[in-house]
Amino acid sequence: MVIIGAGECGARAALTLREGGFAGPVTLIGAEPHLPYERPPLSKDAMADEAEPLPRHVATGERLAEAGIVHLASTEVRLIDRQKKNVICADGTSLGYDKLLLATGSSPRRLPLAEASRRSVYLRTFDDALAIRAHLRSGVRVLIVGGGFIGLELAASARKLGCPVTVIEAQPRILMRGVPTEIAEIIHAAHAAAGVHFFCGKGIAAIEDIADGVRVQLADGHAVEGDLCVIGIGAVPNVGLAEAADLAIDNGIAADEQLRTSDPDIFAAGDCCSFPLALYGGRRVRLEAWRNAQEQGALAARNMLGGGEAHNAVPWFWSDQYDLGLQIAGLPNEGVEIVRREMGEALILFHLAADGRLVAASGIGPGNSVARDIRLAEMLIAKRAHPPQEKLAAPDAKLKALLAA
Repeated sequence: MVIIGAGECGARAALTLREGGFAGPVTLIGAEPHLPYERPPLSKDAMADEAEPLPRHVATGERLAEAGIVHLASTEVRLIDRQKKNVICADGTSLGYDKLLLATGSSPRRLPLAEASRRSVYLRTFDDALAIRAHLRSGVRVLIVGGGFIGLELAASARKLGCPVTVIEAQPRILMRGVPTEIAEIIHAAHAAAGVHFFCGKGIAAIEDIADGVRVQLADGHAVEGDLCVIGIGAVPNVGLAEAADLAIDNGIAADEQLRTSDPDIFAAGDCCSFPLALYGGRRVRLEAWRNAQEQGALAARNMLGGGEAHNAVPWFWSDQYDLGLQIAGLPNEGVEIVRREMGEALILFHLAADGRLVAASGIGPGNSVARDIRLAEMLIAKRAHPPQEKLAAPDAKLKALLAA
């Protein structure tokens, strides 16, 4: 078994192969020099903690060794030879496989206007985080292009360190993808209260380095200057190897419900692949989320061993910014009607399909105040439940009782 991509997804797959009883060789190939680590802390703890950050490892070297998993770090795969069932590495090493998993993840979407700027950077890897952290100290002006989760989490971290922060978003509001307007407005207000300045609905005409920093020229003629510019305008799936191997591509490496690609001996999982979700009528989706990487890595491994399991997990996402915890279960844009549940400082929006079926729940509140109800909503979504709207709206109505019903 060979796994290309030694992140959360690939590492979970390798360990699951062993847990499933596979006794043959397992090789985990990663382009980075580090052991497999979690990425969510990179925009949060790795930036704002006083102590020098260390990668939060998915598995230690000792655990991998004990499991008999060969981890090839700092190794780039150049080619997949499907006929010979080999992967060819940049150093000329050739590895044969019976089953191959592509867990190649995604890369930051590049902004061509920023390519000539040495003060414009991207955040994806632990080394990227260290490089950005080295600049973050009180008074350093940080410009963030992109009002998505990575940019906003980084904005919160930078403000905690005393950095003046400006966020530039081309869309009319922040968090346009997958986050309801009402919840996005709460997050916007929290950032504004913390001193973050926003330019929403503003295109960018140019980005250029100047003597003492970097200047972002907006399309409306305004200019914003800073000491560092972080670009966070989304991610693109890493499909180069799959394309070169003539595998089907559809918003990522196209996989079926068992995460098998157009080659029956090659699987794909995590950020790099799209797959059909039966819960939403077979809609093909690609999910960039920490838990999805965990779940799909394990599922792909079981299916590489002949498990024949279909993906049936409810999409789930979280983000922490300041003292607010955001959690979303399901796909909010599948809903046509929203039911509000107000719980003091916390808010949950239940998203219903036209027939009243619960298809998503979006919650925000201090700390983990919405976690339990979002988890119960996730279970209702999985059961394709049609809960009474008056029960969803009533803060004293127990979702657990709806689940039992």
